[in-house]
Amino acid sequence: MLLTVGSPTLAAYSLVLTVLNGRWIARRFSSYKFPNIRQAVRILSSLQQSPLQINAQNSLLASLIVLPHNDEWWRELVIWLDYTHTWSISAVTSIAWVIIAYIFTVIDSFTGDITTSVNANGEGVGSLWIWLLPIVIGWLQISPKCDANRLFQAMRRANNIAFVAEPSGTPVLATSISQEHAISLKQGVGDPLYRDESCTVPLYNYARFLPWVQAVEEVSEMFRAASQHAHLHLSVNPSVEWEKEEKYPAGVDPKNRIGTREQVEVYCVPLGEQPWPNRRSIWGPNVFSRIAIASLTALSLQWGTTGAAVVAVWLTPTTGKFYTLASQSTV
Repeated sequence: MLLTVGSPTLAAYSLVLTVLNGRWIARRFSSYKFPNIRQAVRILSSLQQSPLQINAQNSLLASLIVLPHNDEWWRELVIWLDYTHTWSISAVTSIAWVIIAYIFTVIDSFTGDITTSVNANGEGVGSLWIWLLPIVIGWLQISPKCDANRLFQAMRRANNIAFVAEPSGTPVLATSISQEHAISLKQGVGDPLYRDESCTVPLYNYARFLPWVQAVEEVSEMFRAASQHAHLHLSVNPSVEWEKEEKYPAGVDPKNRIGTREQVEVYCVPLGEQPWPNRRSIWGPNVFSRIAIASLTALSLQWGTTGAAVVAVWLTPTTGKFYTLASQSTV
């Protein structure tokens, strides 16, 4: 957190990126109609503060999205990730006192004797540190998931109940086959270049931005493909007749979501397109626009507060014995 001392630019940049990512992922998934869409948006958005990794090999991710056996995985992980309660009476009271104190400082600069109090009312210092308010309030409102131990524990508990499709068509627990999981968190990143990415402090969201966008885009593409197939009333197993039931999420009957491993993988490939790994790119959609908006907002906060403090000090009349002696010597 020492990176925020003296300058809010990095903290504000990560904060704005987090907000923009939340809006982007909500819009990205808004056109899909398939079970667990809402849970996927909440989970992926909550995992911005973690070193997220996606594994689409061996139909792990496709099974997690398609199989009805994994509905519990999505529901339970949402519950286990919903543990932060950052707003409290003490936090609100502290923020209110800071605002009230600054308001009184500004009022005092207009009502007091400017020739005697302009150098002592602290208006410049108050303006210099006023950037703390939007940063603190913003992170409190977003309520980031910063506890690394709880994040890893939640993912571990959820992955213990994840199912994977088998060639026989009967899903089995993924842990009974291997320790690989569709969605997990990177552990023990040894490369010093990736230490910021593995740190769950919200300040380091900037380091996870591109990897997180890639992970979300990969999940999004598979949900899009499944939504396309469901929209055309195509079952995972082509031999199973489509049955639409309004009582099920997105109107998809569980029997239409079961098939062999190959069928599940094909179901998660967009119609008429190549599988996702052949089209993968290091850049996601709207990346540069979000970077530009976050950068401009962070720099505006930096120089809006620092600039106001500089102007207040620059326009303050100089007083004191040294100024008096210097004025007399120039006469």
